[in-house]
Amino acid sequence: MKLSGSYKLNVKKENVWKALNDPNILKKCIPGCESFEKSSDVTFEASATNQIGPMNATFSGTVTISNILENQSYTLSGEGRSSVGFANGKADVKLIEENGITTMMYEVNVDVGGKIAQLGSRLIDGVAKKMSDYFFGRFSDIVSPITEQVEDANKTIEVKRVKVLKSNFLNKYIY
Repeated sequence: MKLSGSYKLNVKKENVWKALNDPNILKKCIPGCESFEKSSDVTFEASATNQIGPMNATFSGTVTISNILENQSYTLSGEGRSSVGFANGKADVKLIEENGITTMMYEVNVDVGGKIAQLGSRLIDGVAKKMSDYFFGRFSDIVSPITEQVEDANKTIEVKRVKVLKSNFLNKYIY
């Protein structure tokens, strides 16, 4: 399945590039991420727990950065396994700056197998879209927060692109 999208960020692309390569920021962006450890300059070991339909699964695997064109583009790939199957994903990320505003464009490909694939493509597609939107929306919130001026209080507040609602043992994402 292919997904694509873009975000406009009010920062220079060098700052966005630096954040795209920061393991601490990437960890905050992966839904349900429990660990994200750097094993080389372009490889990370990660684990994340997510609700996929009726299944709660912890995936462990590798995240790799490849096809690197500094300050322009790269490919972020992930391979994870759990007791309910596997998930592989690849995101091609491209940065274009115009007048100090960076447009981050992404194209995501996702492949799943095992028990989770038996849930049906509509459910899997929906979960993949939400997770992809969450990752890039959360990244955008961290790198370039949207602020609004409150008229009555004369102060500025941050407006989130994505919000996290925790209920019981599950994380559900609201857009």
